[in-house]
Amino acid sequence: MSINRYLFGLLVVLAVGAGAILAGNSVVEAQDKTPLDHDRHMRGNEAVIPTMPGQDAFGAIQEIVRILEAGPGTDWTKVDLAALREHLIDMNEVTLKATAVGRALDNGLRIDVTGSGRTLEAIRRMLPAHARELNGLPKWRAATEPLPDGVRLTVTSSDPAETARIRGLGFIGLMVSGSHHQPHHLAMARGDRIH
Repeated sequence: MSINRYLFGLLVVLAVGAGAILAGNSVVEAQDKTPLDHDRHMRGNEAVIPTMPGQDAFGAIQEIVRILEAGPGTDWTKVDLAALREHLIDMNEVTLKATAVGRALDNGLRIDVTGSGRTLEAIRRMLPAHARELNGLPKWRAATEPLPDGVRLTVTSSDPAETARIRGLGFIGLMVSGSHHQPHHLAMARGDRIH
């Protein structure tokens, strides 16, 4: 056998061997990176943890629970997260399912907020209470009156600039006005009497 044939054969054997080794390493490496290796996956991604809870009411309650747990004076015998959950359902009903038809007044806005079933119940609970909160804001006057299928909310001001603001805010803008929602939610969760 000539030396060239010998070297060629040796090179073929070495190439095949090296290829087998590389292929074997690739299979092992691929197996190490499969999604089935949950422990390794979790350890490798510890720095990337989502912050959003996935649902806004869930997140609001989660935030309240953290506050209650951090508060040394929390009286756990009075905590009522079920009441807070019901209120958040009311907020959802009024925000997303109620029909709100506004009519400009010379000095503000009149809005008929209507619905049926659970939405109607939520309207009747929330709007009168919220009107009382709006009355605490400077230069505004809010009142409600019952309707067969909802509540009429009237918000007015003697200041023309405030009148324009009231109209611009419209129903949902008026509902979110003021900074009472978050303290109200915390008080409700603590079991404090409200409204």
